[in-house]
Amino acid sequence: MTALNAIVDAATAAFAAARAPAELENAKAQFLGKSGRITELMKGLAALPVDEKKAQGAQINLAKQAIEAALQARREALAEAELQLQLQAEALDVSLPGRRRGGGGLHPIAMTMERIEAIFGSMGFDVADGPEIETDWYSFTALNNPENHPARSMQDTFYVDMKDAEGRWLNLRPHTSPMQIRYAQAHAARYADVIARGESMPDIRVIAPGRTYRVDSDATHSPMFHQVEGLWVGENVSFKDLKAVYLDFIQAFFETRDLQIRFRPSYFPFTEPSAEIDIQFGSGPLKGRWLEVSGSGQVHPQVIRNMGLDPERHIGFAFGTGIDRLTMLRYGVDDLRLFFDGDLRFLSQFQQA
Repeated sequence: MTALNAIVDAATAAFAAARAPAELENAKAQFLGKSGRITELMKGLAALPVDEKKAQGAQINLAKQAIEAALQARREALAEAELQLQLQAEALDVSLPGRRRGGGGLHPIAMTMERIEAIFGSMGFDVADGPEIETDWYSFTALNNPENHPARSMQDTFYVDMKDAEGRWLNLRPHTSPMQIRYAQAHAARYADVIARGESMPDIRVIAPGRTYRVDSDATHSPMFHQVEGLWVGENVSFKDLKAVYLDFIQAFFETRDLQIRFRPSYFPFTEPSAEIDIQFGSGPLKGRWLEVSGSGQVHPQVIRNMGLDPERHIGFAFGTGIDRLTMLRYGVDDLRLFFDGDLRFLSQFQQA
């Protein structure tokens, strides 16, 4: 009996010394394994007389039960200790502020588009929107830019392998000018009876902001970019009106009157005469530098005809401005690609509180 008690005490001490489940299983094998001390005692019963075997077997079973109880107790203790460590590692500090879901906001390009629409809306201009997959006719031919014309080389880039019902090739529009034609055609059709009677129809005043596409990519150009086209056609519209409208717009956009514009002669197939529009700030980091921001001109007579109007009677101006470029100037960004990288660290700077 004393020997069995010593084995139980030794097993209990070995189990208590185990610091991990693997160590505990190794200790168990010393006492309850195939070659364990209790197992060896059980094997030795075969050599004892029947009466002694019965008495000795009962004592060995009691010792075995005590060892198994100590083993189970240690297993539970190790499991509880592991659980406590896990709970401590994953503890929730209720004193910390909660995690708020981040608020969304407009992209800086979208903010600029809204600003442009609001400014021109205050001048009486409508806002037109149309398809980004256009026909070759609206993208080029209607704008006095026929096939094989050299002026098409920089814009005649992205095509869809498909034609419309009239057999005209489809392309990703290189500018929003097609909406000028579409809007003017709809306007002329609406007032066809008025025009036929020799009466004056209301002037066409519209801007067409939106996405455009060309093969071009560097720090100041992107294959997909944003543009706003403006058109004012009536019976008595001149370059003077163009200068007044654009100056009012650009001063309102940058919120300063310390700014001037100039017109430089240029060439565009859809306007004649044509001019580039430059701006110069009177203060700030860009003070004194002339920056090109727009192309413009008097609408070409052939384009007027394609609108369904008489160029002998109707005259007007058009301009096209890069929305992305205006956004870069307004916020002091020197690389256009930052707007489209999707980096929230950059984009979140433009969100209004």
